[in-house]
Amino acid sequence: MDIAADPILAGALAAAWLAAGLVADALPGARTARELRRRAGTLTALVATGAAVLVAVPLVAWIVPGSSAAPAAALFPAVPGLIVLTLGVRRLGQVRRGAGAFTAAPQTPVPPALRAAAAHPLVLVPMQVTGLAALAGLPVAARLVSVPGADAADIAITVVGATVVAIGVRAAVRHSRLSLLALAPIGRNRPRVPTSR
Repeated sequence: MDIAADPILAGALAAAWLAAGLVADALPGARTARELRRRAGTLTALVATGAAVLVAVPLVAWIVPGSSAAPAAALFPAVPGLIVLTLGVRRLGQVRRGAGAFTAAPQTPVPPALRAAAAHPLVLVPMQVTGLAALAGLPVAARLVSVPGADAADIAITVVGATVVAIGVRAAVRHSRLSLLALAPIGRNRPRVPTSR
């Protein structure tokens, strides 16, 4: 396979998943139900594109003669991509259906509970980790780093692990804050129970 084809395939994979991570990060910031539904639809399309490229990389490497480093690079985002496809897409569908319930009044502000659902860590974290893993596969696809026995592997794993923890903590804190905002009206409107004297 042409040496330039491997970085192109890995770059397309990284671009699709990084775009999905950015849209997922902006999902809870939608102001109206229509905007939230549109963002959720865009995110679904980006996830489908990323999954299609993830499947296409080994197929293209198998069809085109010669050795290829692209399948090794595609292994990095495979596991978090599988988490996105099994857990994240289901939660994203719930957000999209929740926003679709306001089609009669599309300018309705996003309810706090729906905003908290859009900020759920299972929507955000796997997509951003998949983009980060696809980005980490670029040096492998460009044949700058060989996977077995690479000296840079320990440093890369440490940096990626710390970044994944930071992404997870940030997503959990944001989801927790938005969940509390969704529950706040319940606490304020609770009827007072008269006390007996």
